[in-house]
Amino acid sequence: MPDMTEKRKLDRPASSQDAEDSHDESGDHQHEHGGLFGANTEMIFALLCGALLGVGALLPKLTNVPSWLPLTCFVLAYFFGGFYTLREAIDNIKLKRFEIDTLMLVAAAGAAALGSWAEGALLLFLFSLGHALEHYAVGRAKRAIEALAELAPDTATVVRDGQTMEIPVAELVVGDTVVVRPNERLPADGFIVKGSSAINQAPVTGESIPVDKRPVDDAAVARTRPDLVDSASKVFTGTINGTGSIEIEVTRKSSDSALARVVKMVSEAETRQSPTQRFTDKFERIFVPAVLALAFILLFAWVVIDETFRDSFYRSMAVLVAASPCALAIATPSAVLSGIARAARAGVLIKGGAPLEELGSLNAMAFDKTGTLTEGRPRITDVVPTSGTTEQELMTVAVAVESLSDHPLAAAIARDGLARLGGVQPPAADGLNNLIGRGVTAKLNGETVWIGKAEMFGVDGVPALRAEVQGAIQNLRDNGRTTMVVRKGDRDLGAIGLLDTPREGAQQALQELRSLGISRMIMISGDHQKVATAVAKQVGLDEAWGDLMPEDKVEAIRKLRQETKVAMVGDGVNDAPAMANATVGIAMGAAGSDVALETADVALMADDLRHLPFAVGLSRQTRSIIRQNVFVSLGIVAVLVPATIMGMSMGVAVAVHEGSTLLVVFNALRLLAYRDSRSSSALK
Repeated sequence: MPDMTEKRKLDRPASSQDAEDSHDESGDHQHEHGGLFGANTEMIFALLCGALLGVGALLPKLTNVPSWLPLTCFVLAYFFGGFYTLREAIDNIKLKRFEIDTLMLVAAAGAAALGSWAEGALLLFLFSLGHALEHYAVGRAKRAIEALAELAPDTATVVRDGQTMEIPVAELVVGDTVVVRPNERLPADGFIVKGSSAINQAPVTGESIPVDKRPVDDAAVARTRPDLVDSASKVFTGTINGTGSIEIEVTRKSSDSALARVVKMVSEAETRQSPTQRFTDKFERIFVPAVLALAFILLFAWVVIDETFRDSFYRSMAVLVAASPCALAIATPSAVLSGIARAARAGVLIKGGAPLEELGSLNAMAFDKTGTLTEGRPRITDVVPTSGTTEQELMTVAVAVESLSDHPLAAAIARDGLARLGGVQPPAADGLNNLIGRGVTAKLNGETVWIGKAEMFGVDGVPALRAEVQGAIQNLRDNGRTTMVVRKGDRDLGAIGLLDTPREGAQQALQELRSLGISRMIMISGDHQKVATAVAKQVGLDEAWGDLMPEDKVEAIRKLRQETKVAMVGDGVNDAPAMANATVGIAMGAAGSDVALETADVALMADDLRHLPFAVGLSRQTRSIIRQNVFVSLGIVAVLVPATIMGMSMGVAVAVHEGSTLLVVFNALRLLAYRDSRSSSALK
């Protein structure tokens, strides 16, 4: 039997779209179920109610006892069985709500008024026992979430002023150097400065195989821009060190770690209602008053049919019990909570019931190319200087400017270009100006440098490219290369061709998504259409939309959404506007990105596309269980109401009623053990 205040705690509305929901929650009322005997008080009270009911029923049969003794047992049973129910009913009435608890109390009071103390005590016993069992069952799902917070160790071994000491993790500060011995859990987010090891990141990202980690190349640079540290050197709180001893530099306080943020967001996700939950809440607001009205009408059945007022009153109370939508009230929140907990344990953060249900209803997905379907670490494959320009001059200018940018293509040119220059540092450029989706400009030796797509030239006052460069660009694109043009002053220095390799497992993940019913998958990219088509063919996609500026990607998602429900899968940074316009925004590699954690509806903590089929499969299973639960809940009410009107006893009605409520809760808990056999990612 659901505690309605507990239900509201699990599924508090996240927005003001439902004014009534917001009004109901204005008091932010929550209810504790502990007491005299600690967290198990509710269960103990229920068992005491049952024991007193049994004693009261047996006493008259075993010996001659005064009539007041069994009655005393039943009254005490009423006290213990109705204690929490009365508290919740009073709380609901204060909020101007007439909930299930109120219906049960009215029915129990009615039984007492008829002198049927034993039957009323039985009702309260089964009701309170069902309550306690539900809280225990739902508590299992909540403990699965709380267990995430326990992954972080309590203490850390830190090096300060040349001394090694052990301190509480909460006292770590950014810049501390922490020593992590073999097989220890990491106490903080940071980057490795000394030592190499294979780290089990499954607790945070869900990756099943330990990941090899190595020290950063330049600690000073990493310290300046920790968000750009390579994943091979970046580590997270709660992950488990392998056989090597390592030293890490802390980049986030314990309260700001990726793990802490995940725990916080999962807890908040419990309060965001799913569409089904919003429907059932509205249904209950209409249904409960309707039940009270029906019960009131049935009080006067004796006027129409040949029976006593007592019989009509009893039937009315039985209908109150039978029609209480307890199972319906807990059907969706229990499934949503279990689904979110299971996903979090596998390194998938789902921010509430709405994205959980929506993800399971999708049949179309759009994917960003760079960093999603490809590795996001392009490399230089071709350098084509113009006549009169040397490769060294072209690369010197390109490296000088692109070293100022943090774009993946810029990083590739800076890295590979420096290697082509033999490690010789170019002169420093300055005044970088980022032209979103097109390229960059900067100053080098007093001259303006343009580096970007061919399409940035010949528009907005920028002179067009020479025919020689246009020919080189066309040739590179025909071979599936991403191209960048370099111009200094009024000279076209040449073109650079880059290639980004398809992400490992991308093709397999897309095949699994098709088997789950995602019938349409589109790659959207800012690259030239020929490059986009070539990459799409490599990963097994039939549709590729290229030449898209960031605003074009948003428009593309809006167009798709007019046709069907669609998810946008990206890195959560450059793709944030498109993700916000999709039915569900999905970010990859969110463990290392604050922006991705904040912007996405669903965040894959690992930088691995193979976690996506697991998330979709889990969401589909959650939707299926929610439908099963709602069907069972409404079906039981539909059977019990006519049966009680026709004469079914209150005791039988409450037994079936409580059984259906427990059935939907334990059905929802099956999600905690969900495994997708089709997925090769071997998620925990």
